[in-house]
Amino acid sequence: MFLPLLEYLSESYGPLRIFSYFTFRAILATLTALVFSLVFGKTFINFISRQNFGQVIRSEGPQSHLEKTGTPTMGGLLILFSVIFSTLCWGDLNNRYLIIALTVTFLFGLIGLADDFLKLKNNSSDGLKGRLRIILELLVALTASSIIYFLSTDPVETSLFLPFFKDFAYELGIFFIFFSAFVIVGTANAVNLTDGLDGLAIMPSVMVASGLGVIAYISGNAILSEYLNIPYLFYSTEIVIFCGAIVGAGIGFLWFNTYPAQVFMGDVGSLSLGASLGIIAISIRQEFILAIMGGVFVIETLSVMIQVISFKMTGKRIFKMAPIHHHFELSGWAEPKIIVRFWIITLILVLFALATFRLR
Repeated sequence: MFLPLLEYLSESYGPLRIFSYFTFRAILATLTALVFSLVFGKTFINFISRQNFGQVIRSEGPQSHLEKTGTPTMGGLLILFSVIFSTLCWGDLNNRYLIIALTVTFLFGLIGLADDFLKLKNNSSDGLKGRLRIILELLVALTASSIIYFLSTDPVETSLFLPFFKDFAYELGIFFIFFSAFVIVGTANAVNLTDGLDGLAIMPSVMVASGLGVIAYISGNAILSEYLNIPYLFYSTEIVIFCGAIVGAGIGFLWFNTYPAQVFMGDVGSLSLGASLGIIAISIRQEFILAIMGGVFVIETLSVMIQVISFKMTGKRIFKMAPIHHHFELSGWAEPKIIVRFWIITLILVLFALATFRLR
């Protein structure tokens, strides 16, 4: 939004050329999203409180959560608005990957919003029917993946790269569409499952977005990408702006979402955040790195799958409750302890994932 004007003005006023550097714009995107969240956060929370948009707590969940009933929800709208506004301000809107990332994030946010609205309307923890929600998510993900595939100009854009393997690059062909859709939908729902404690999902999302932003920066640099054997993707520089916006919006939201939370992000936040991380990983061809960085999300998802399979096959539960953060709650861990320890684990995983580029 601002970039064309700044580029035009820089022809007359040289110092404005600084805006041509994507690193500077990434910093501005981070700060813009952060300030947006902090400035409008309290007003937004007061607004949704007046609308009686209070969280409905499942009775079968941990009993300690019942006291959170009525806490304002759908706070993910604040994250969504912050990310979109900041990216539109400082991103190059001629970059198709940036537009696709914004669109996927927005549409998954709409799906989450519909889910949240139905929960509030029905005063129930049940929102959209599970099958309908998955169909809508797959429709968005398959469309986005198809656009990327059919508009790709280099085999690198649709090839599969694996950590620890220096020269491995497998051209996925048409399978790229289905694999990418799986990554987007899987990541969106993994973050959604993780969003069960105050601040548990948002900070790992910020850390993973930061780590992916570092890789996007390297991918857009011909020298660094060759040195670290990362595929060179000229367009990925604008993905750094998008990552910065997520980081800023996430930290700003954490100000209000930290324990004890003044607001919950709801499905509108968790689904849009997860989808954004998925589309970023696809854009920079680092899906397996995303799985490492987002190990907490993976573990949370696996815990649910294991619990369901075990109960259906044997009638017994492996965990006291799934997702696994509830297991730790029922095991006597205080909520803040679980949250911070999951943050620490994510930090370790992000650093390890970045280190894998030298472990080849």
